[in-house]
Amino acid sequence: MNYIDEMDSSIIRVLQGDATVSMDELAERVNLSRNACWRRVKALQDAKVITGKVALVDPQKVGCGLQVLVMVRTNRHDADWMATFDKAVRSMLEITAALRMTGDLDYVLRVQVRDVAAYDAFYKRLTKAVAVSDISASFVMEEIKATTAMPI
Repeated sequence: MNYIDEMDSSIIRVLQGDATVSMDELAERVNLSRNACWRRVKALQDAKVITGKVALVDPQKVGCGLQVLVMVRTNRHDADWMATFDKAVRSMLEITAALRMTGDLDYVLRVQVRDVAAYDAFYKRLTKAVAVSDISASFVMEEIKATTAMPI
């Protein structure tokens, strides 16, 4: 599937807002028959345009109310260091996103923890697991916008 037409885009927009809608409701909202809608959703899944369905969780209500952006710099860019870093990042549940960057930073990590003490424990585990030349953190004071929806 190389092309997403307007109907596929409509289906995706609805599902990005609420993936729990029934097929009947989805079909009605995009003005398509139930069977045709099901075939399109199936095609989007088969083509890996729709890669999964998840439940979004309120971080405050599960004890992970502090969001931290962690900026990482390293002097090493060899395959061994990158493999060690990758393994460490993937093993730490607090890390909800890890991005390799251009420019002055090498990586930015989005981390969700209970409080500053939990961040300190995370920081110690990360720096024990992988050598970095510089690490700094910014604590999120207010989340103004957060979405998982693609702008289609």
